[in-house]
Amino acid sequence: MTTLGILGGGQLGRMLAMAAARLGIDCHIYCPDENSPAARVSTTVTVASYYDETPLARFAGSVDAVTTEFENVPAATARFLAARVSVHPSAEALEIAQDRVTEKSFINGIGIATAPWRSVDTLDDLTRALDEIGPRGILKTRRLGYDGKGQARLNGQEGAAEAFVEMRGAPAVLEGFAAFEREISVIAARGTDGTVRCYDPGENHHSEGILRTTTIPARIDAITRDAALTMAEKIVTALDYVGVIGVEMFAMPDGALLVNEIAPRVHNTGHWTIEGCAVSQFEQHVRAVCGLPLGDPARHSDAVMENLIGDDINAVPALLAEPGVALHLYGKGTARPGRKMGHVTRLRAK
Repeated sequence: MTTLGILGGGQLGRMLAMAAARLGIDCHIYCPDENSPAARVSTTVTVASYYDETPLARFAGSVDAVTTEFENVPAATARFLAARVSVHPSAEALEIAQDRVTEKSFINGIGIATAPWRSVDTLDDLTRALDEIGPRGILKTRRLGYDGKGQARLNGQEGAAEAFVEMRGAPAVLEGFAAFEREISVIAARGTDGTVRCYDPGENHHSEGILRTTTIPARIDAITRDAALTMAEKIVTALDYVGVIGVEMFAMPDGALLVNEIAPRVHNTGHWTIEGCAVSQFEQHVRAVCGLPLGDPARHSDAVMENLIGDDINAVPALLAEPGVALHLYGKGTARPGRKMGHVTRLRAK
């Protein structure tokens, strides 16, 4: 393995390319964006559409394997490339994760619980769904929503019409309210040989739909921890998945776990692994998709990872002066509200 192709040029691609370089692997970034964060740390860059087969074919011929750094790469693109070169995650895994109804159906179909949900295509669907699963919930677009975008909170029928209008005609899903104690996530990896390795669950705190912090370890008991790892392993095995995946879960007061969503890529809640483990989630993903042995996911330190969002970037001088802080900046030019500009990780003794 000498060159890994990465579809997407964001900060996750940037950190993947940096991890690959440590293993002596060059990266070729393919994305439609000029001057992307990943492009500036990679050996080769192709700026082109994900739907343009001519540059895609050249890209496939220049790399030994292909992976993705975000889940909304068109499945057709993955299939086109897979006819020419090894591609992980597969088009099938991307298709499942790209549609919330398909995703929840898959998760429930393998015997794993989620919050109650209903597919919503019309206002009548939404009214009926609220009657069936309760008045509190979140209406989300089936596709493309992230970081709180494409969502509307509901607390009864009175807001249903307005929330439905906010979806702008897009197919949607109503997720019932889950009175969870905390949100946790498991970063899991599966190799080409079927080997699965999971990192310790992290506890996540969100504000306005955007992840603010992940704390390791999560405040859960050993039984809940083992159940979370088992769920993640069951999901990646059922998907026949290769690479790293993020599995977000709700830890309920009675000890039950509900899967919220899966993300077929390296994950924001796994950034702490760069400093907290000998093998980070990024190196683990490179190992997996390149057919290399997976590394040990054990953590050597506890950690708190904090996202730098929007104007948080103004704190960089102070963070650089703070002892024990690992700072990662993503090379994005303009700070906007809600835009992830970087992150910091603070290690603590176990």
